[in-house]
Amino acid sequence: MLIDKVSFRKDCKKKLQKSAKIAKFYKDQKVRKNLKYLMKMIRPKRVLLYLPIGFEADISTFIKEIRKKCDILVPFMEGVSFKIVKYRLPLKKNKFSIKEPANSFVKHKRIDVAIVPVLGVGRGDRRVGFGKGMYDRFFANLDYRPIIIFVQIEKCYDKKVSTDTFDIQSDYYVTPKKIYITRGKGYADRNFNSRSGFGYRRSSRGGNPKKIGSIQI
Repeated sequence: MLIDKVSFRKDCKKKLQKSAKIAKFYKDQKVRKNLKYLMKMIRPKRVLLYLPIGFEADISTFIKEIRKKCDILVPFMEGVSFKIVKYRLPLKKNKFSIKEPANSFVKHKRIDVAIVPVLGVGRGDRRVGFGKGMYDRFFANLDYRPIIIFVQIEKCYDKKVSTDTFDIQSDYYVTPKKIYITRGKGYADRNFNSRSGFGYRRSSRGGNPKKIGSIQI
């Protein structure tokens, strides 16, 4: 029996609010470390990042570090969706209390990677967000698909949660404890953890397993 998104969203919100009260600095640090590893592996030129609020993983220092190596773009709210603008200071809060740089009308090239905050992850490795659909609309309007990385401070995943085809899918799902490689042709289904590194098995989605190697972080 499938679980509806509304109840799952409420459960995840409670779980993350509770998790944020316990050692959040440590969890944020682990998330940033896992993201750094992925960036070294992917080597993107342009990355879409979010500016954290509330119980979202705080990636502020991560942004400062990787902007030396690649172009950083962030969402700028526009109607029921957003456009992307270059990350630059100063930042100001919008009507949703989310920090943004100044507006810009520059059209940017394709982004290689999008790092997206989630409330939870449901059936088909699809995102369960706050219900506004901004990320879904943004990605639906792209004529290409960047690598999508979901991020949160506590795993909130249930394959029984009903999702829609317009809910965005992840390629990687990052929590403090693990990096889950969730989809992509030619990849294996792999789990990453700080003790044993990558393990792999033949993907049920097709493609040949490809070992990346183990690492201690």
